Amino acid sequence: MAWFIILVSYLIGAIPCGYLIGRWGKNLDLRRHGSGNIGTTNAFRILGPRWGMAVLLGDVIKGAVAVWLAIWLVGGELFPILAGLVAIIGHNWPVYLGFRGGRGVATAAGVILALAPLAVLGLFIFWIAMVLITRYVSVASMSAAIVAPFILGWLGHSWGLALFGLIAGAFVFYRHLPNLERLRHGVEPRIGKRRRWI
Repeated sequence: MAWFIILVSYLIGAIPCGYLIGRWGKNLDLRRHGSGNIGTTNAFRILGPRWGMAVLLGDVIKGAVAVWLAIWLVGGELFPILAGLVAIIGHNWPVYLGFRGGRGVATAAGVILALAPLAVLGLFIFWIAMVLITRYVSVASMSAAIVAPFILGWLGHSWGLALFGLIAGAFVFYRHLPNLERLRHGVEPRIGKRRRWI
């Protein structure tokens, strides 16, 4: 049962909400527009706030569902954390789209919501603050990935959650390497500024 839940967690996480909603809502393939990413940020930029919010909710929900299933069917602390990590892996590298997925931020938020709801609030406040300060969504996301282990360990009172934050944060940071390259070249999209891509 445990390994079956791991497989299911991956398949749930791999559901390409951005791709599906883009096709259904705007008849667009997000992989061919903007940054080419199917995640929430590109969805908001290309599809608009209505469909972008739908992508955000879908990505959050699938992360939470993977954890809740693990809690319900297996229980304990470490196995739901593992299921959440696998769901993030599914989102980042979905089998349905040739392993080309999103950055994992929204799905990680859904996992944390199911594991430590108070930590989500702390990370969201921090993320918003970084967006307002830097005007870069990518910088805010990478900054939140860095502080996630500390907030999860502090508010979740669990070394397991802190370790989850470290690993999930590493995933998020790794998936943002193209954003770092754009930041280095000065062409990373900034909120309120004209978009350019390399």
